[in-house]
Amino acid sequence: MTDAPQNPGAIAEYHAHVYYDGASKDRAAQLRAWVEERFPAEAGMRMGRWHDIPVGPHVQAMYQIAFAPSLFPTLAPFLMMNRMGLTILLHPESGRPRDDHTKHAVWMGAVLSLKAELLPEVG
Repeated sequence: MTDAPQNPGAIAEYHAHVYYDGASKDRAAQLRAWVEERFPAEAGMRMGRWHDIPVGPHVQAMYQIAFAPSLFPTLAPFLMMNRMGLTILLHPESGRPRDDHTKHAVWMGAVLSLKAELLPEVG
């Protein structure tokens, strides 16, 4: 039996998690500055805090970029083209945190493990 198709209209926003370590933090900072310059808060982008230690389901240091679906056609390609070798997890926020971080996720660069068991099935 196959699942019913998922409704993209359920996506409230997107999150991009930009992962870094000590050797790549400068590149992560450059990417962050570029995003902040080109995608202001008024356009629907919110920049998250730096997390220099793993938090939640993430097993590596990262920061999050939250953005409105209307920015997807420009912000997602910008991240693709300018990630400078950084790993980025891009996922929707549809009210199903575990599925959004796993089944519905897109990875740019290396696919990292997540502690998915920490995420609820439904938000």
